[in-house]
Amino acid sequence: MAHVPTAPRLPRMPAVFFGHGSPMNTLERNRHTEAWRDAARRIPRPRAVLMVSAHWYVRETAVTAMAAPRTIHDFTGFPPELHALRYPAPGDPALARRVGELLAPLQVRLDDQWGLDHGTWSVLAHAYPDAGIPVVQLAIDRTQPPAFHYALGRQLAPLRDEGVLIAGSGNVVHHLGALQREADATPYPWALEFEDRVRRCLRERDHAPLIDYPGFGAAATHSVPTPDHYLPLLYVAGAGLDDDPLTILTEGITLASISMLSFALGRLDAPHP
Repeated sequence: MAHVPTAPRLPRMPAVFFGHGSPMNTLERNRHTEAWRDAARRIPRPRAVLMVSAHWYVRETAVTAMAAPRTIHDFTGFPPELHALRYPAPGDPALARRVGELLAPLQVRLDDQWGLDHGTWSVLAHAYPDAGIPVVQLAIDRTQPPAFHYALGRQLAPLRDEGVLIAGSGNVVHHLGALQREADATPYPWALEFEDRVRRCLRERDHAPLIDYPGFGAAATHSVPTPDHYLPLLYVAGAGLDDDPLTILTEGITLASISMLSFALGRLDAPHP
């Protein structure tokens, strides 16, 4: 009988959360953007990225399914060069369908209108500046509780063994109403407290308090006035496995009320096949 060669086993991808901060990080080189670049160099090049961005926050679960997603500039008041930026990564309709299979029986709408918003391209422009890796975005259903989003992350975890980088983009602390414009603004005590408690839960693999984050009290109320920027973290935590090491990529509070905490669950520097 003729030997049928088997396909090489893909290295397991980590799951990564990016604290994306201001859209201006796209154009800047700072310690946070350098950390994103360094993380991408330490991860085997994925065949695709599945991104959960804080900026696709709607009333359903949907996934981008077009072959060529557009670059969305979902902000105002920034320099023309930021509005002119394009991140022409291809889409991956087959991955979009695979997401639907993994999340069944949940109805996942295949979307051909949205594209890539700045929660996605502001970090990928540093991690993968060639825009050569297919990118699919998963919408956050704003009608669902935190436990729902964590559970979806768990259902999506098999993609990590299929060459897909599961990523979330948001901010652990995101209170624009309390933001201070000075670059060296002193962080609010509640912002430091909440970021520290989240980091501790991640290190201890204690995800229940992350899901029930309002239980952190006033620090959570101030740090997460709306859930949109926090929920991507739950997808990444849900996609984590019991033996995943935690790597803090970067951290710190900027502009007094924005956490830049970014982390990876899973092995970095994994050997390539």
